[in-house]
Amino acid sequence: MNITIHYAFLPHTDAEAALGFYRDVLGFEVRNDVGYEDLRWITVGPAGQQGTSIVLHPPAVDPGLTDEERRTILDLVGKGAHTPITLATDDLDGLFERLRAAGAEVVQEPVDQDYGVRDCAFRDPTGNIIRVNQLV
Repeated sequence: MNITIHYAFLPHTDAEAALGFYRDVLGFEVRNDVGYEDLRWITVGPAGQQGTSIVLHPPAVDPGLTDEERRTILDLVGKGAHTPITLATDDLDGLFERLRAAGAEVVQEPVDQDYGVRDCAFRDPTGNIIRVNQLV
């Protein structure tokens, strides 16, 4: 039996900003872009890796949520405390410089962690924490 991770979900509060970040800054390809009324779901992923995608989705749209619950979710998303994700690259320093040059909010510059990983962290336009590990 083979099990893979096919989709991960990250909320977005501005579809165009999210699209610009993931497509134009990270270089991901757009695999799907669908909407319903004023809501929009965008599926992106690294070129050549069709089996792994991130779905950028509008947060807190479940009709069963109260207004207070919606506000709480949006507050958590904006603080980067809702749904972090970790990516990996063979050129951590190069990617970090590209992200910084594009204006991404830096959370942590590249550093060798005590637990054996070299990584950095930044926020996407919604506030999601994106960590990036150096591939070894």
